[in-house]
Order: sequence, then structure tokens, then C-alpha cells
Amino acid sequence: MSRTANLAIEIRIDCVGWSAVQGIDALVAGSLQAAIEESGDAFAQGAEVSLLFCDDAAIRELNRRFRGQDKPTNVLSFPGPDPIETATFLGDIAIARETVAREALEQGRSLEQHCRHMIVHGFLHLLGYDHEAEEEAEAMEAMEIRILRKLGVDDPYREDRRKETIDHERA
Repeated sequence: MSRTANLAIEIRIDCVGWSAVQGIDALVAGSLQAAIEESGDAFAQGAEVSLLFCDDAAIRELNRRFRGQDKPTNVLSFPGPDPIETATFLGDIAIARETVAREALEQGRSLEQHCRHMIVHGFLHLLGYDHEAEEEAEAMEAMEIRILRKLGVDDPYREDRRKETIDHERA
């Protein structure tokens, strides 16, 4: 288990393809720390988040079981049951290797850059951010852009990068 200043991070890698991402623990911790700092959201000291780095088959099953969509997706977020301010468990994030790698290639980004985006996006869902309504989507995208900029990642929502529609949801 790794940590950020105020968050315990459980990482499980269930797909050998994720070995292509060097220093995944540090990548996750840095991405989450930047999201925490930018969002300003407060949560219980020692709260925990869990990340699963899986393949398309595993995320497809999660997507089918929890969202009724029998297809792989890039990231799924499963918020914990308690309000963020008092939660000891913020929730789970699952990220699919093949989909994220394909999208990174289509967007001309590195796997690490797109992985950071999926980590940040999934974590913001755990904090209660969403993109169902246009106004919510704009606010969430703006937050993601600011966080990713701090991490040295270009704006994923630039028009020339919109080949892929972000196809992930909170479960």
C-alpha cells in the first residue's frame, strides 16, 4: 500500500500489460496528490482508495454487472458508501489496459499520460464530480485540465484529441 499526504492507496495489477508503465505506484500517488490539491476536497485522515489495473475482459465484466453495458470501457469508478468528509473508504477505480493503450495511441499520447488522465478522472468521480449534465461536464473537464497541466500532461479535451469520447462512468 502506498500513500499520499492524506490518503492510503491500494493498488492491484491484474494484467501483465501494465508492466509497460514504469513506476506505476509513483504515477498513481502523484496523480492523486495533484487531484487532492486542486480539488480542495477534504476527507478523513487516512482514508483509502483502491485502484485495479486490469484488462478489457475484466472491466467489461464489471461494466456489464454494475452498469448493464456489455462492453469494455477505459475507467470505472465505484464511490464508497459514506460522505467524502467522513469516509474511511473513498471507493474503487478500475482501469483497462487495452482500451487505455488504444486511446493513448489514437490521441498521440503516451500510455503514462493517458493513464494519469484516467486516474484523475476516476478519482474525481469518487469525490462526487460528474459529467452527466453539460455544466457538470464543463466543470469536471476544467478541473481535470488544471490537474493534468500540473502533472505535465496536455489538455485531453483539445479538439484534435477528441477522437475518443470518454466512455466511463461512475457505477
